[in-house]
Amino acid sequence: MKALVLCGGAGTRLRPITHTSAKQLVPVANKPVLFYGLEAIAAAGVRQTGIIVGDTEPEIRAAVGDGSRFGLDVTYVPQEAPLGLAHAVLIARDFLGDDDFVMYLGDNFIVGGISGVVDDFRRERPDARILLTHVSEPTAFGIAELDEAGRVVGLEEKPQHPKSDLALVGVYLFSSVVHEAVRAIRPSRRGELEITDALQWLLDQDRDVRATTISGYWKDTGNVTDMLEVNRSVLETLEPRIDGSVDGMSEIIGRVRIDDGAKVFGSRIVGPAVVGAGTVIADSYVGPFTSIGEDCRIEESEIEYSIVLGQASIVGMSRIEVSLIGHHVEATPAPRTPAVHRLVLGDHSKVQIPS
Repeated sequence: MKALVLCGGAGTRLRPITHTSAKQLVPVANKPVLFYGLEAIAAAGVRQTGIIVGDTEPEIRAAVGDGSRFGLDVTYVPQEAPLGLAHAVLIARDFLGDDDFVMYLGDNFIVGGISGVVDDFRRERPDARILLTHVSEPTAFGIAELDEAGRVVGLEEKPQHPKSDLALVGVYLFSSVVHEAVRAIRPSRRGELEITDALQWLLDQDRDVRATTISGYWKDTGNVTDMLEVNRSVLETLEPRIDGSVDGMSEIIGRVRIDDGAKVFGSRIVGPAVVGAGTVIADSYVGPFTSIGEDCRIEESEIEYSIVLGQASIVGMSRIEVSLIGHHVEATPAPRTPAVHRLVLGDHSKVQIPS
C-alpha cells in the first residue's frame, strides 16, 4: 500500500498567515499539522508516500525532505493548481501505479491515527473505504448518505440540501479501480474534479464502497477557530517537562513543557501550555491552551488560548486571547494620544459627549 498526501491548497481561510507560509505547516503544539498526518501514515505501516504540492512546494520540501525522519520514502508530485481531490489522484497515476493507497489531506487532524482503518482495508479489500463523522453544518462538506444497513448509497459535495449530517473525513482508501473513476468524471460547478463524484461513479458501477463512522476527534484545520481547537486538543495530552530555565520568582502550574534554551523570569504559566526553545518570557502570564514557538519574546504581557509562531515578539500587551500570531510579528501597545472630538454640527443641533 502507498499513501498520497495532499498539500497543494492555497489556505485562503487562514490568511494572512498563509500569504507567507503553507497551511499544512502551521504548528499545533509547536509541531506542523502535516507532521501528525505523516506520523500516522508511518504508524499504519505505509512507507511509499507521494505528496501533492503546489505554490508552497519549496516550504513543504524543506520541512519534510525525503521523509526519512518519519520513516517514509517521499516522492513529490507537482500540481499546477488546486483542481480537486480527484485531480490529485489523476496526476499521481505514475506514482501510484496499480497499488492500493490511502489518500490523506495534509491539513486534517485525526486523533488516534489511521492504523485501524488501514488494517481493515487490507483485510477486507473493498474498492474504496471512506471515513465519516457527524457535523453540525453539512452544507460545508462532502456528505454521504447511508441506507438502513449502513451501506453507502450516495455522495454529494457541499450540498444545498444535505441528505444526512455525515461528512467525509479527509482520509480515503482506494484500490486501483479509482483511476478509472477519476478519468470518467467531469469538473463540478466549482471547476474541480470532486472525489465525491468519483466515489459516486464507483457506486453507480456497483463497486464495493464501504464507510467507517468515526467517533474520535477530527478537524479540518482550514481556519483559525479550528486550528486553535486542535491545538487545545493536543495540549490536553501534553507531558509536562522543563528543559529550559525557570527562576525562583516564576510559577509553573499544571501540564507545561518548556523546551531547551527557553527562559522564564518573574512569570506565571498555567498549563496545558508549551514554550519553544530559545523563547524568553519575562514578567508575563501565559494561560492555558497556549503554544509559543521558538525564539519568541513575551514581556510584560498576558496571553492565553492562542498560538504564537516562531520569532514573534509581544511586549506590554495587557491581554491577548483566541489569537493566531505569525512568524516575526511585533505586538506592542499603541502610543497614547489625547482624547479629542472633531465635529461638524448643523444649526440647532444637540449633542451629548461623555466627559
